[in-house]
Amino acid sequence: MSKRTMMSVAALVGLALIGAWVVLSVLPPSARGADTPAQEFSAARAFTHVRQVSQATHVAGSPANDTVREYLVTTLRGLGLDPQIQDTVGVSRSDDEVAAARVRNVVAVIPGQDSTGRVFLVAHYDSVQTGPGANDDGAGVSTILETVRALKLGPAPRNDVVLVLTDAEEACLCGAEAFVAQHPLARDGGVVLNVEARGSSGPAIMFETSAGNAGVVGVYGKHAPHPVGTSFAVEVYRILPNDTDFSPFRDSSRFTGLNTAYIDGQAAYHKAQDTADRMDQRSLQHHGDNLLALTRSFGSGDLTDLRAPSGPDATYFPALGVLITYPDILVWPLAILAVLAVAAFAWWSVRGGQSTVKNIVISSALTALPIIVTVAAAQLYWTILTWLRPGFTNMIDPWWPVWFRWSVVALVLIILISGYAVISRRFGKVSASIGGLVWLALFGMLMAATVPGGSYLTALPALAGGLAGLAGHIAARFAAGVIAVVILAPTVTLFFPALGLATAAAPALFAILLGLALLPMLEELPPVPWALRSLVLAVVVLTTAGLVLNPFDARRPMPSQLMYAVDTDSNSAVWATTEASPGAYTKQFVSKEDSAAAFPALHAKWTGPAAVATLPPAQVTRAGKTVTIIPQRQVRLIHITVEGGTIESAGGQSVNATSLLFHAPPASGLELTLSTTAAVKIRVADGSDGLESLPGFKPRPPDVDAAGSHASDLVLVSKTYELK
Repeated sequence: MSKRTMMSVAALVGLALIGAWVVLSVLPPSARGADTPAQEFSAARAFTHVRQVSQATHVAGSPANDTVREYLVTTLRGLGLDPQIQDTVGVSRSDDEVAAARVRNVVAVIPGQDSTGRVFLVAHYDSVQTGPGANDDGAGVSTILETVRALKLGPAPRNDVVLVLTDAEEACLCGAEAFVAQHPLARDGGVVLNVEARGSSGPAIMFETSAGNAGVVGVYGKHAPHPVGTSFAVEVYRILPNDTDFSPFRDSSRFTGLNTAYIDGQAAYHKAQDTADRMDQRSLQHHGDNLLALTRSFGSGDLTDLRAPSGPDATYFPALGVLITYPDILVWPLAILAVLAVAAFAWWSVRGGQSTVKNIVISSALTALPIIVTVAAAQLYWTILTWLRPGFTNMIDPWWPVWFRWSVVALVLIILISGYAVISRRFGKVSASIGGLVWLALFGMLMAATVPGGSYLTALPALAGGLAGLAGHIAARFAAGVIAVVILAPTVTLFFPALGLATAAAPALFAILLGLALLPMLEELPPVPWALRSLVLAVVVLTTAGLVLNPFDARRPMPSQLMYAVDTDSNSAVWATTEASPGAYTKQFVSKEDSAAAFPALHAKWTGPAAVATLPPAQVTRAGKTVTIIPQRQVRLIHITVEGGTIESAGGQSVNATSLLFHAPPASGLELTLSTTAAVKIRVADGSDGLESLPGFKPRPPDVDAAGSHASDLVLVSKTYELK
């Protein structure tokens, strides 16, 4: 073995070790016990609140939610605060629907000594109807309570710290909407720190910011003890339709802030399995360490220039425990420099006789194939998994996905090594390496134009690779490899839980881009015939292990989404599901691919005939413009459509809509104000939870449970009224 080969092997081993360090650096810290110093955050102390908050499912408007709210009020009073209840109706609007809910937000203030603005600590205390919400969002509420306890032991903050524990987030974000639109404390804006969870484990990722985020991101990077966040995640989240309580604050343009959540363990999300015993307390500790430090920082600083959006966005990413940040004005210069560096490397290799223009052009074109094949193979892999285990079909991630994630990584390595071997054998190793860097530079330019906060992912490795190629020394290549690993390895690590194996193409894409950045390290290595065989064997072994260790049982059940609707006008009923491909249990009830147009609130994809249950529809009365809807059973929501007029208000709040979904309606009745006294037709469908007492219902077996859907186990009863 030559000296250069030995140096290349040593460099690859070094990169592997650095890669392990990089991955470990974004994992949550160890959970701290109840004996932690009083002014510091303790996951064990916070966990006592998690247990209390998640004792039962507590959907907005339910007696169980009243119990949780009373616990929060009592706890805050015990901490020396004076919590108030904002009892109102919140309204949320989207492109195709207006939703509203009666909400009771818990609001408390730690007064500042010389306030320059307000810091808002936000989390929601309601749960979905299908689970007790230990993580979502018992984790957020408990993190805030423990943070407040620690804050109160120190000096009073300079700025006001406002606690906003919202109601009806799961229903429609209506608690946050009501606070932003109606509460006096929200009028002047401020810095919002929203605390969420979309799973049961993993690092607390700062995944969303307000516009013009350079200021708040700078504080996060400087003061959060465990900063895990990337501007690329912010760009992605701005494209997605997802929302949290942070959205109303962000959209008002009066607030700046940061949105943080841990997102691994997604299989328990919104399900009965979202219990305290499944929570990884390290994730809770990560939330708390960062929130306490940020609250102290924002609470003591000058918020004059931070409390409203202004200035540029920042590009930022985690690197071995710190947050690298630079202004967005550098995005295009760095992307262009990356292109120039790769072009200079290509010119230098041609001038030195290491390659030719033709070989570089062909190699660059052919390098597109491994990229395309990687994306396709990752999605095909998930398709094969759902064929081998059909229960995965309606999941984003299996209960224990780590085996499959490593299998995808091995699959990427197979494609990378195979593609490199073919291209380098025909056109030379240098040409193959340049071809990889060309694509990194092109992606850097593409993202600079479309998602500028993500351009760093490929522009910086391309720039480093181009400069290393010009230097022509293995030490320079190693340094470029370190930069690529530090930048891209966290993205691969974080994207697996963020998007799940159902969208494995995304982390696989960044894994192959990381591989392309490391191709120069392979130039001095001889072919290793057994490497591909070993990787193929790894895919088989890892996949087999994943299938064996991911059975569906009572603790890790298969999700099943099922609903029931009665139309009293036609005296007919249907079973319905939103499952794109109904599982074995659901297929007992649905047989026809159908949108169930008669029940738009269901958003169904499949339906089946059902026996008509004796369930009373809501009573509807009218006096002039006022319509009162009184449910005749305990319901969670009411869907209302009006023909011949408009709903001007509901529960005293303006809605101005012909279709309204109202959550947590008062038991005494929901009052609507119509735009007209003329005759109107109004269709009312009220929804309750629980299918057990319905005719024809078959209980789920132990290894099947309700899916984490806002409409799972919904019972809808509709009736049309002609009101004159």
